[in-house]
Amino acid sequence: MSTSPYETYDPYGPDASVPTAETLPYGIPEDTYRPAYEAEAYFVTDPAPPLPRQTPAPEAEVSEPYEPYEETGGQAPRRRKARCGERPDSTVRRLLPQALVVAFLAGGTTAFVANDKAVELSVDGRQRSLHTFADDVSELLAEEGVRVGAHDMIAPAPGTALASGDAVAVRYGRPVRLTLDGRRREVWTTARTVEGALDELGVRAEGAYLSTSRSQRIGRAGLALDVRTERAVTVLADGRTRTVRTNAATVREAVEEAGITLRGQDTTSVPPDSFPRDGQTVTVLRVSSTREIHEEQIPFAVERTADPTVFQGTEVVARPGQPGLRRTTYYVRTVNGVRQKPRPERSEVVREPRAQVIKVGTKPRPPSVRDADGLNWRALAVCESGGRSDAVDPSGTYGGLYQFDTRTWQSLGGRGRPQDASAEEQTYRAKKLYIRRGASPWPHCGVRLRG
Repeated sequence: MSTSPYETYDPYGPDASVPTAETLPYGIPEDTYRPAYEAEAYFVTDPAPPLPRQTPAPEAEVSEPYEPYEETGGQAPRRRKARCGERPDSTVRRLLPQALVVAFLAGGTTAFVANDKAVELSVDGRQRSLHTFADDVSELLAEEGVRVGAHDMIAPAPGTALASGDAVAVRYGRPVRLTLDGRRREVWTTARTVEGALDELGVRAEGAYLSTSRSQRIGRAGLALDVRTERAVTVLADGRTRTVRTNAATVREAVEEAGITLRGQDTTSVPPDSFPRDGQTVTVLRVSSTREIHEEQIPFAVERTADPTVFQGTEVVARPGQPGLRRTTYYVRTVNGVRQKPRPERSEVVREPRAQVIKVGTKPRPPSVRDADGLNWRALAVCESGGRSDAVDPSGTYGGLYQFDTRTWQSLGGRGRPQDASAEEQTYRAKKLYIRRGASPWPHCGVRLRG
């Protein structure tokens, strides 16, 4: 054992076994992370840690003998004062590197704690406290994995610098397919309930019809909402005026709420299924209707054909025309007792018209019959047939102006039946008969030839 007077007791001397466990320098605990508000108390109030013991110099001498520890009733053992024989500059050189390490660790921890921020983050109503090193709101949201869109609300705005104690709120936008008083549109809201959405959109909901409860929550996918606000509608019916406040979806419903019943074909001055507007006046129309059928003739056409068997200037009706028949159904409305103009509803042709065929003579006129041209043939024709060239007696034997029988007619050169020939040809054949037999073929009317 050395006898140096400055030697002090060293339990880790050359004869002692050196411990192998790693120790933390200068008394700093393992967990160096502290929030900003704890940093000052931690690093300022603690006294500087004691330096570790130095190893004794090899040539040192002890002036006083070593006194062993005495039992002192649980108190720490006393040891004698020792004086170190080492030089001061040597001690400084040994302590300087360890002091620099302590300063570096203390400065780094202070900077680490200074960048930490305690903030409150609320995402769609869910709030929590957290520590972050983010510089601004955008970094904080990215760090927490919060994705935002164009319709989301962020306060403060993205890019705003953060400080400890700040509060950041994110409210997601939700699509609402809103039908307000019959007009449909899609809007976005950050409210989480129907009531909040109505307040945010400025919709007056007092007395309004809502398709869902006001407390209904709105999910991220949104919802469809039908709102009909209360409106004043005036109804005129049966000579009376009624005004009602209603949130009806159609004019028909508003009229019924006014105590008026639409029967049969009754309608309103505006489409019954249209949306009633505030301040609108609706007139009830009492309607009855009937159908009337009208028949009218369709004129027949006239067809003319040349006939070489008929004397020139003579026209013979080969086939009489017959008018057609059209039947039309008219719809007649009576509105509030006033008959409206009939409206054609359906038309059909009952009978098609038949064209009239007329033969136009192209045959040259026969020469006059001597001794017969000056007689009164018109008077004879009126007496025999009433002056009708197509007249036929009740027996069907005689026909024409002068009531020829078919045999006599053909003996005079006529073709077919006398009543089918022209008046000129019949008169010509009658004159020839007169030359042959005088007035005897007409025993009752022949006297009129000279009248």
